[in-house]
Amino acid sequence: MASILSNLRSTVIAGFGATLVVYIVISLMLGNGISLDHTWFAFFFRWLHVISGVMWIGLLWYFNFVQIPNMPNIPDEQKPAIGKVIAPAALWWFRWGAMATIVTGLILAAMNGYLGSAVALGLTDSGASTPIGIGMWLGAIMWFNVWFVIWPNQKKALGMVEVGAEEKAAAARTAMLFSRTNTLLSIPMLFCMVAMQNGGFG
Repeated sequence: MASILSNLRSTVIAGFGATLVVYIVISLMLGNGISLDHTWFAFFFRWLHVISGVMWIGLLWYFNFVQIPNMPNIPDEQKPAIGKVIAPAALWWFRWGAMATIVTGLILAAMNGYLGSAVALGLTDSGASTPIGIGMWLGAIMWFNVWFVIWPNQKKALGMVEVGAEEKAAAARTAMLFSRTNTLLSIPMLFCMVAMQNGGFG
């Protein structure tokens, strides 16, 4: 067991394997069998959507609740470890977590038949898709910020793209402000996503 847990890739593979075992056992206990139909795949993409979202928002909150507030407390000689090792790795998972979340979310909405009405904020279904539509638009804005504002500016701030000291400082501030914007938007976004299917709107 220690050999599995000592390697992250092995741990993740084991996690997916354990999930498969749990799924098979519960299906057999309930006597439902395993039916790979439309309903199952819609569930599967919802699960992937949640996993991707946990990665994305988890790292967003790590940056805003842990890394950014504590950077001033780190001695200058230790800051390169964050800027050259930790932050680039975290930003890779952060932006691809965002991409996976948006892609699986769109697939899920299309499979469940509410993509068009959600994008139209419920105007085509008497408001039934308004909450999920608001959540989707907030998520889309956040995804755009990650890929087209935060990441380009973080590359400058972390020295991946060579710029002058003044532009580097400005890029770091822009990345921070848009990261904070995403943190703000994540709260109503998650509310809309959860409330839509759990009675938050009556």
